[in-house]
Amino acid sequence: MRLIDAGAMLLDVREDDEWLAGHAPQAEHMAMSRIQQDHQRLPRDRQIVCVCHVGGRSAVVAEALNEAGWDAVNLAGGMVAWERSGLPIVAG
Repeated sequence: MRLIDAGAMLLDVREDDEWLAGHAPQAEHMAMSRIQQDHQRLPRDRQIVCVCHVGGRSAVVAEALNEAGWDAVNLAGGMVAWERSGLPIVAG
């Protein structure tokens, strides 16, 4: 949460149905399946914190973004850890 509070973008890479079931209020959504075609929309002037359900997919996306020149990190534990920490989640 510190990175996000400091201005990092929270990028939720889960699929649409997962996003609609519940996501962090400040997150932007770009499903992993669309990253390759839409990645140019991502900011290069902010760090990107990638999140998925438990951290596996988002780790892959963070690594790929780093290799392509972005500054990206994975949110370990994903939305499961987010929710367990008592952080807010919105649906829809």
